[in-house]
Amino acid sequence: MSYLVVIAHPDDEVLGAGATMHKLTQKGHSVNVCILSGDVNARKFRPSTEELNEDVNNSMNILGVDRVITGEFPNIEFNMVPHLRLVQFIEKAIIETGADVIFTHHPADLNNDHLHTSLACQAASRLFQRRSDVKPLKELLFMEVPSSTEWGLNKTMNQFSPNTFIEVGEESVDKKIEALAKYRGVMRDYPHPRSNEAIKGLAAYRGGQAGMVYAEAFESVFRRGF
Repeated sequence: MSYLVVIAHPDDEVLGAGATMHKLTQKGHSVNVCILSGDVNARKFRPSTEELNEDVNNSMNILGVDRVITGEFPNIEFNMVPHLRLVQFIEKAIIETGADVIFTHHPADLNNDHLHTSLACQAASRLFQRRSDVKPLKELLFMEVPSSTEWGLNKTMNQFSPNTFIEVGEESVDKKIEALAKYRGVMRDYPHPRSNEAIKGLAAYRGGQAGMVYAEAFESVFRRGF
């Protein structure tokens, strides 16, 4: 199986699905990441572009990711980018990786780039209906990104509502935390949601919800029987 994680910014992929990514690669599946913005300009703790690229590579190596596809869309300005450009970039990544399953942001996330990434990914996920040479997508899932998804305060939008739980075990949670540590300036001290304690606590909580030993939670929004 080929899995594609489509995200707005470097580190979103690990925050949202890092333990699942590690578990999948350990089982021999192909996991690829599509990052729409590699721009560092709006980061509070701002590394250089070269440092950020190094952080991405180091983090993805820990998780066993096959390939990273990076766009140059402006950070925190996706609302200024024509929707079609975002869609077509994601469609190209779907074709190049032969994706069967896609993980992406929830559209009610606080971060505006997450919203536009999700909307574009939803549009791109139906590419197989328009092109017979693209294999049908099996599933599209929204993920939760700590410090963004739980701050989706706009009650006119449906909030993240997990219905899919993937058991990852303590080893994969630890690998997630190790991969996050490779991103300079991302992690914070507890009780920030991007702290080691909060990341592990969330995995324990989601596991407890589903009777699993640590889990990551997702919202499956499109699934074809397989």
